[in-house]
Amino acid sequence: MDKTLVLAPQPRNMIENSMFEEEPDVVDLAKESPSYPIDTDNVVYEPRSSRLLVRGLGENDLDEDEEDYESSARLLGMSFMNRSSNQRSAASSYIRQHYSGSCSMPSTKTMVVGVVVLVLVASMLMVLYFLLGCNFTTAGCQKTNSTMDSIYPNSTNGELFPWADLRLPCSVHPVHYNITLHPDLTIMTFQGSVSILVQVLNETKNIVLHSSDMNIIKATFDGKEVHFLEYKPWQQIAFKFPEDLKKGQYVLNITYTANLSSSYDGFYNSSYVDTNGIKRVLAATQFEPLAARKAFPCFDEPAFKSTFTIKMTRESKYISLSNMPKVITTDLKNGLEEDEFEKSVNMSTYLVAFIVADFISVSKNVSKTKVSVYAVPDKKEQVQYALDTACKLLEFYNSFFKNEYPLSKLDLVAIPDFLAGAMENWGLITFRETTLLVGSNSSAIDKQLVTSVIAHELAHQWFGNLVTMQWWNDLWLNEGFATYMQYISIESVFPGLDIDTEFLNVRFKALAKDALNSSHPVSTVVSTPEQVEEMFDSVSYEKGASILLMLNATLTDGEFQKGVTQYLQKYKLSNTKSENLWNSLSQVSKQNLSVSEMMNTWTVHKGFPLVTVKRSGTQVTLTQEHFLLNAENSTDDSSLWHIPLTYVSDKCSVLSSCKQVFHLKEKTATLKLPDQVKWLKFNVRSDGFYIVHYDEEGWKDLIGALKEDMNVLSCKDRAALINNIFALSRSGKVSFRQVLNLMDYIRNENETAPVTEALFQLGQIYRLLDKRSELDLASRMTSYIEDHFGSLMENQSWDLETSVSKMTLRSALLEMACSLNIRNFCVVIDSWIPSDLMRTVFKVAAQTDEGWGKLLDMYKHSINDPEKHKTLEALASTQDVWKIIWILQKSLDGSEIQTQEFPLVINTICKSFAGYLYAWDFVKENWDKITQKFSVGSFAIQSIIMSATSQFSTKTHLVEAQNFFSSLGMKGSQMRIVQEAIETIKLNMRWMENNLNTLQSWL
Repeated sequence: MDKTLVLAPQPRNMIENSMFEEEPDVVDLAKESPSYPIDTDNVVYEPRSSRLLVRGLGENDLDEDEEDYESSARLLGMSFMNRSSNQRSAASSYIRQHYSGSCSMPSTKTMVVGVVVLVLVASMLMVLYFLLGCNFTTAGCQKTNSTMDSIYPNSTNGELFPWADLRLPCSVHPVHYNITLHPDLTIMTFQGSVSILVQVLNETKNIVLHSSDMNIIKATFDGKEVHFLEYKPWQQIAFKFPEDLKKGQYVLNITYTANLSSSYDGFYNSSYVDTNGIKRVLAATQFEPLAARKAFPCFDEPAFKSTFTIKMTRESKYISLSNMPKVITTDLKNGLEEDEFEKSVNMSTYLVAFIVADFISVSKNVSKTKVSVYAVPDKKEQVQYALDTACKLLEFYNSFFKNEYPLSKLDLVAIPDFLAGAMENWGLITFRETTLLVGSNSSAIDKQLVTSVIAHELAHQWFGNLVTMQWWNDLWLNEGFATYMQYISIESVFPGLDIDTEFLNVRFKALAKDALNSSHPVSTVVSTPEQVEEMFDSVSYEKGASILLMLNATLTDGEFQKGVTQYLQKYKLSNTKSENLWNSLSQVSKQNLSVSEMMNTWTVHKGFPLVTVKRSGTQVTLTQEHFLLNAENSTDDSSLWHIPLTYVSDKCSVLSSCKQVFHLKEKTATLKLPDQVKWLKFNVRSDGFYIVHYDEEGWKDLIGALKEDMNVLSCKDRAALINNIFALSRSGKVSFRQVLNLMDYIRNENETAPVTEALFQLGQIYRLLDKRSELDLASRMTSYIEDHFGSLMENQSWDLETSVSKMTLRSALLEMACSLNIRNFCVVIDSWIPSDLMRTVFKVAAQTDEGWGKLLDMYKHSINDPEKHKTLEALASTQDVWKIIWILQKSLDGSEIQTQEFPLVINTICKSFAGYLYAWDFVKENWDKITQKFSVGSFAIQSIIMSATSQFSTKTHLVEAQNFFSSLGMKGSQMRIVQEAIETIKLNMRWMENNLNTLQSWL
């Protein structure tokens, strides 16, 4: 799935996902014990509706035992802005529950009796356990037995529910579904019936499947009405039979009604206002990962593949779409028609999709497939780019995979109200309008984003749809591969989009997020629905893609493509695990290399290695260790990776043929160079997923070489040095003085990758200083940035630019100049504006009442989605508190700004000093509403939490965040992203403590 919330062009992970975030310092990660345990006292958070926004963010010397933790805006000292008096309420507090008094000692007699009873009970339980036994299959499915290891829960009617696991039993499998649906878009309900042909594989008295938020009217099994039980916490229903069902096939029929979902998953209602001001409604689906069960009762796990036949009843003014082509339409009279679709290929439930809407389309044939793009009628002029792009990419994938797309049609549909960036439903891919539609004034950067999302979703038709991971623990097989293939395909088909630089930035972001204790392995244990949601993160998408790049760079002679082709051919229409992919690649590799042995070290360990290089003459000592931003709280320091180390030297450094390879498998190894060299640079072009640290002489030699002639290294290598040294500084491996020493060369830099990486890193530090009210240092950081990049900023024009790379560079430079008020680079232009600079110009305009008002009017009436997106970012960048409050409220309730944009609004507001505390308070006060809109653990929630907290750097805010998240209980306190947020705040605190003095003396 493409969970995108569109900010800047990003990979579909974040194209499925990243529409929510632009640059939170760190993202979500693993389910191990938190490095920084959340305070476990019983804390009750009482939100408040009034704050003082203030400009003095010191420690305030709060004791850890102090019981009244004020909210962030009140904690900070000097008043910046008071909210209106009618919004104020009495200040409430966090409350710790303390036990009063001590317990009296029980009598000796009581203690003896108690011990005897406990021994008897324990003995009985042990006897029952060993007599009856407890079995799990190797595939992870529980056998249907009546052992005492499972304590069966009560169903809704009070009877014992016959199953006690979140995973379904493996004794019964679906073979085929016949699904009939009739949505009523007036009252937003639907009627449904499903007939499931099931195969009983092992004799059983129970059939257990998924169902959520449905009113089941009637159920029959092989023609006889049957009673069902429901256990809502696990969204399961069960049918119990008096005798064992024999092996064979049976038919289960269920008739039901339900409401169309008001959130963004399941079968949900969507709406938009057309250019005539008329509200239009539609119904669409979003089933990944766990929401097919909200549309029809089903075996809603990836391994339960089946075929599907779908019938949809609709009003004649609408059309309906599903995965397969339409077979026939029947007139049912009374203005209703029924569409029946072809029987599908074998697929998982999360890939089923259907839409009822009033859409237009354009089509084109590619080989044996009809490709169509659908959108609302008002936007019919914006679909052609997506159609042409999809056709070219489909041809590429058909050729690359040596296995043609198996369906006769492929629809790409722009949904007006859609949370994810896109979703790869087989044959019916759904998109946000921003990630599919391209208007006449869209920039090449806008096209890069749309092309990336389409490329990602089309890759899923093979990786994810044709071959599907067995369980969500291996989600990376879907998402990491689709992310990697989007870059491979675009580089081949659309070389002018400069996607290679974007992929480099993606790897840097993945490294930053994977450098935390709260990270998780690429393939990790997943049990609960929240854990499934949390797998849609940077590790599955971007790290997954990064390790595939590293593997491809290690293999030769097209072995990667051959292995992938073999993997798809062998496992098509079935399910796999990571080992299946590695085995396929190992079988085609002619090198003395075990792909499984090497790659397992990258999927079973969390994090990545730091390689330390020490050179003495021609002898180079290489040492690897787990890189952590805070190694003091490491939970795993014994990991060893098989690292395909690459390196170049001053003898030969720029040509691809210069690259040398050394496989580092041990903790320490020695590399013998054939000749003396002046310097060594490891991890060529940053193709490997690791960070490199050099000894003092090694850094000195590299920095000297850059200052003498920066072109001795490729621009990717220069960007990687900048990225690595900032990360090493955050971890305490090098001083910040060393960072500034390297950055001296940047005055001569003019390439996009190193400049944008340097601006990103310096921008992070500036925002920390600004949020902490270190005003003098923030001002000096601005001067530093102007001194190092001012001439390059001056050289940027406001004219039309065609190169994506130069557009990206210009946008980064001018946006930084405008945000920091450097010189006179920012002026509001009344005439034509290059589309790639619209966001920058709009943000400047949004700082005045008149400009903000014009932008709001533009936002309400624009039908150009990239422009609308940039306008919203500008509106959210205002420094006016009343406007900030307004936009927060409107984006959450969805009245004037679609709720799908709420994570983007939070992210943008939190970048400014004026809004970040209000955004944090708003999140706390509206947490229940937020989690009704966005499911706990989802990428939207991850983005909201990190945006709201990632720039905190004081003990005061640490305590407040700990207490708030502790108060959530089952509503989110156990999320990995919470551990990441706490860890990030502590890292920010430590960085400030360690570097403020250096900044004082060096800036």
